[in-house]
Amino acid sequence: MHLSKKAEYALRATINLGMAAEVGRATVSGAELAEVNRLPLKFVERILQELREAGIVETHRGKFGGYSLAKPASEIGIGELVRLMDGRLAPICCASENAYQPCSCPDEDHCGLRMIMIDVRNAIAKILDRYTLGQVVEVTIRKMRRDGIVPPFANEEAMAGAAHSSKRKADPSDGLLAGLSQLVSQPPVIHEHDPL
Repeated sequence: MHLSKKAEYALRATINLGMAAEVGRATVSGAELAEVNRLPLKFVERILQELREAGIVETHRGKFGGYSLAKPASEIGIGELVRLMDGRLAPICCASENAYQPCSCPDEDHCGLRMIMIDVRNAIAKILDRYTLGQVVEVTIRKMRRDGIVPPFANEEAMAGAAHSSKRKADPSDGLLAGLSQLVSQPPVIHEHDPL
């Protein structure tokens, strides 16, 4: 599977819309989404239009208009977004479940390449379909706060004292699954006024 720029930009835009909602921002303009992601505005606007037509985002007119998620982030699957933008998840068309097309192989039923590519497709789908946009937003914001970075679209006061992390290398412990498991393994905080 190769994630297209279109799918990458759509994922970034929806994650940012989810983070905006989490920090109390009702709408975000297309220009702000393009700027925060360092993406071309025209391309972002076309992607947002597709997402609107698919019922993922909605537009709001007026002085404080812009874009927002059309439904809760917890109801938007990452696999759903990737399929919407890129179509199939399979590396080759004959291994696709939803966008199957025959290949040039003379015996598709006994093709070793197809068999392994079906397994690759299944592994990709299992991961992408496991997570929702809400989970990605939750883990992203938690990690940003942990590292002293203010989430995009947070209020001005929060931005004043934020430190920025210079961490660049992809660390396996920074994956979404690791982030979610950290949320689950944290003991609940008990306050003095909470009943025991």
